[in-house]
Amino acid sequence: MNIAIIFAGGSGIRMGAGIPKQFLEINGKPILIHTLQLFQEHEEIDRIYLAMNSDYMEYTEALVREYRIDKLSAIVPGGETAQDSIYNALKKAQTDGNPEDSVVLIHDGVRPCVEYDVISDNIESVQKYGSAITATPCYETILVSRDGCAVDDVPLRSESYAAQAPQSFYLKDILEAHERMRTRENRYEGMVDACTIYRALGHQPHIVPGNRGNIKVTTPEDVYTFRAFLQYRESEQAFGLAQPRRRGLRPKS
Repeated sequence: MNIAIIFAGGSGIRMGAGIPKQFLEINGKPILIHTLQLFQEHEEIDRIYLAMNSDYMEYTEALVREYRIDKLSAIVPGGETAQDSIYNALKKAQTDGNPEDSVVLIHDGVRPCVEYDVISDNIESVQKYGSAITATPCYETILVSRDGCAVDDVPLRSESYAAQAPQSFYLKDILEAHERMRTRENRYEGMVDACTIYRALGHQPHIVPGNRGNIKVTTPEDVYTFRAFLQYRESEQAFGLAQPRRRGLRPKS
């Protein structure tokens, strides 16, 4: 069983929009639907669970019906943080009776450009290594600064990667990691994603190469980038420009 866990509880503050960013319409449909359709149309994905701000659950249910996202098993209310929301969706997947060795792919609701092969590679990586962290090499120099002014460290660019999503694990493993984290006094403090949680408990996550267009739509500039990506993809389809790729391989830059 392969399960997509999508969390979409953002408020849209950084976007400056009047509605949460996941509901902004791009090319005639909400960003969240663009994301859900990636997993709906992927032949290896069996079920989808969505964690959503409770104020928008009814609206989201209507969208799901309109766009026929029939792999969606449940919409669950989000929590105080993104990690609380993910935990709620993981618990729902567990109580629904999904096998403990189900592969779960944790993904942002506003990351609508992940490629089909990357989803497949995540599943394969979990089956081989027990985890998958989608990442791309950094082509710009990374600076570490504790106060936002002084440069404290400059990691080697050849060793620097940008983490993306999906981040994938066996259901039993990531649930156990969350439950152990939730027993701590400071719970999820400093835990920015599933990879951070997994490493904090002594595990070694495995990197899966991602596609560089797999952006998280957070700012107005990201909206323009996403629109350009859709236009590029439509041109590929219209003029036969797309090149087939073997799974697991990525073009060299």
